[in-house]
Amino acid sequence: MTDPSRTAAALAAGYADGSLSPTDVVTQVQRVVDEREDQLNAFAVRDPVDATLQGAAASALRWEQGRPLGPLDGIPVTLKENLARAGVPMTMGCAGVTPVVPEVDSPVARRCREAGLVVLGSTVMPDWGMLSSGVSSRHGITRSPLDPSWTTGGSSSGAGAAAAGGYGPLHLGTDIGGSIRLPGTWLGLATLKPSAGRIPLHAPYLGRAAGPMARTARDCALLMAVLAGPDAVDWTSLPEQRTRWEDLDVDGGGLRVAVWTQAGYGVEPDSEVVAEVEGAAGRLADAGAQVSRVGPWLTQDLLDGVNLFWQARSWADFSRLDPQAQDRVLPYIAEWVAGARDLTGTQVMDAYHCFAEVQARTVAAWAAAGDPDVLLSPVAPGVAFPAEQPMPYPDDGRGMWHINFTMPWNMTGQPAGTVDTARTAEGKPVGVQVVGRPFDDLGVLRVMHLLEADRPTPG
Repeated sequence: MTDPSRTAAALAAGYADGSLSPTDVVTQVQRVVDEREDQLNAFAVRDPVDATLQGAAASALRWEQGRPLGPLDGIPVTLKENLARAGVPMTMGCAGVTPVVPEVDSPVARRCREAGLVVLGSTVMPDWGMLSSGVSSRHGITRSPLDPSWTTGGSSSGAGAAAAGGYGPLHLGTDIGGSIRLPGTWLGLATLKPSAGRIPLHAPYLGRAAGPMARTARDCALLMAVLAGPDAVDWTSLPEQRTRWEDLDVDGGGLRVAVWTQAGYGVEPDSEVVAEVEGAAGRLADAGAQVSRVGPWLTQDLLDGVNLFWQARSWADFSRLDPQAQDRVLPYIAEWVAGARDLTGTQVMDAYHCFAEVQARTVAAWAAAGDPDVLLSPVAPGVAFPAEQPMPYPDDGRGMWHINFTMPWNMTGQPAGTVDTARTAEGKPVGVQVVGRPFDDLGVLRVMHLLEADRPTPG
């Protein structure tokens, strides 16, 4: 029987040498979905099983004939529901929204199809993607495969659950403040929020990125090789950059590594989270890296301003709904957006200017740190919280206080990934964030790969 926990790299090698068949792999992954989906609740739309098996059979024939569409031909993949697929409803995770049915694929969906990947379906998200959990008014609660009482994180909640739950090796999420990386740390995954514009979007937005969620940095790199590159649909997409995504092996010698463990705003990280960041930095130092430390550079008023602008943006969406539809929106979100109901235009613009100030201060802090090759930090201040809870700190106005380590890199557009490093005494995963220089996505993946090879065995 085919092992559904195999990495994409292992599957690709098996397809290439004939020891594995896409048909067998997709069949076994579908069995895992059958067994686990009722509990995990990862799919917004699960594609017909027969259609996925037909796609797998077509891939198997291409491999037999020596004409695969690419090295990932026949490997299962899922896409977050806000990544458009022609004919597939997009609900934005919200019961108050009338689903949009796209007429064309997004660049991500099109490139997956053209590379021969077998799309299993569209994964869930919470209302408008504005929660760091798997709580949705439309889909219900998405739960961690590691323990159903734990959150998946969000807003790429379904993608994270699918990745950790054995629904194949490759999954696509999106991220405007941590929505790829937060599930990464709370589910024990390897993830990458790429450089802004590296993976083209059908709906570009300030800070937004699509990126891979997997179990290894190498699998993330394999998916980047399929998805990276300019596209006319996305006017923010980067020019072509020749990148050897498969070239991940580095020894750490000479790397310049900055370490950031005191945020200075939001919620400060737990001691066990800080210890994992320090441990990862220590392992890089043992490998020959030069390690330095950086202090806080951002302040609470800036995070509050970012939060306020997002409230105003979502209030605009909410206010356009009729009263009956508004009643179907998750109460937590309805209360959150109401905080922007009486804002003046001046207040909205003042909040918007906080994005640029975060960017300016973060770029200056990076330069003051000596332009390091990478920066290590916590992903989030704490570990996975209860699955039913919409946010890690939902009260006292602290709803966004946990994105203090992730949000700045959405504003600068720098690549940032997560690497699984440890388990707490309760068995909860703890990850480390690896941030790279502008446009150096490969450098981030290389350091993630190095830390994976050198990490203590979770337990």
